[in-house]
Amino acid sequence: MKTRPYHHGDLRAALLVLAEDTLRERGPAELSLRELAREAGVSPAAPSRHFKTKQALLDALAIEGFDRLITVLTGALEQTGATFAERLSVLTRTYVAFAIGNPAMLELMFSRKHEPSAPAELIASTHRLMIMATGLLEDGQRRGEVRAGPMIPLAVPLAAVLQGMTDLALSGGFTPDQVELGLTETITFILRGYAP
Repeated sequence: MKTRPYHHGDLRAALLVLAEDTLRERGPAELSLRELAREAGVSPAAPSRHFKTKQALLDALAIEGFDRLITVLTGALEQTGATFAERLSVLTRTYVAFAIGNPAMLELMFSRKHEPSAPAELIASTHRLMIMATGLLEDGQRRGEVRAGPMIPLAVPLAAVLQGMTDLALSGGFTPDQVELGLTETITFILRGYAP
């Protein structure tokens, strides 16, 4: 059993790290605030100062996942060229790589986006990701590299590609080389669909 020392003043961060470990190893159903408190070496009541419920902890972890993904995508886009093709390729590959490396986190991130009880900050995080994708398309339109049209319908194929490639990559039926070839072919296919 893993035990991480809790450093005074950083219990919230320690609980999120321990929760992510549990999420990755055993799934969200096995997450328990009492167990996390034990692993952090604090009283069973201590986590409630930061997370009133297990769901509040899971929501905070999902928001952290979105923050991490958006940071990774932003960094990758800053390092690539300016053409729509280059930026689409980097966005797609970076998203799929994040998903492959963090499948349980990605599932958690999107698990409550349509629930009425989802906190506003979590909904805002999903919108930030959508704005990043639509911004890529809008920039492509301004440059004459993406056909004209309303943004949300244009974004649906990109969302479908990202989700579909993620599902295929995580299904276990594909080698890394096959995933790479699939990404290359899919990016080429979607570029043709977006062409003016």
